[in-house]
Amino acid sequence: MKTLVNLVLLCLFSTMVLAQEKPVKIVFDVTSNNAKVHESAMRHMKMMAKAYPDSKFEMVMYSGAYGMVVKGESTVSEDMEALAKNKNVDFVVCQASLNRHKVEASQLVAGVRAVPDGILEIIQKQEKGWGYIKEGQ
Repeated sequence: MKTLVNLVLLCLFSTMVLAQEKPVKIVFDVTSNNAKVHESAMRHMKMMAKAYPDSKFEMVMYSGAYGMVVKGESTVSEDMEALAKNKNVDFVVCQASLNRHKVEASQLVAGVRAVPDGILEIIQKQEKGWGYIKEGQ
């Protein structure tokens, strides 16, 4: 019983310490067409957004990842739509990638917006102090 109490106290202390940290801003870079990478990226985004509600998170998808945001093709569309409703989460896709693959705005998963260039979006976030995570396998 004492071990269980200690474990509960440790969890509560850890939660309090994490809750007191300075908010962060993180951009996730996804270029893979692999559904496992998409699922992993969404899992990371979901966990981070929940653990750090005062922080900001943006997932930038381009190149082969364009299918991640297309209705009927995406394996993560339901999670993405739900998570996009959070005020601290943003999903963006590269318009150049959409153009190259002839994807129209009406085909995008709800909550996703297009930016002119995915790479430029990431660079601009980094210039503003955002942390960077490359999602891949």
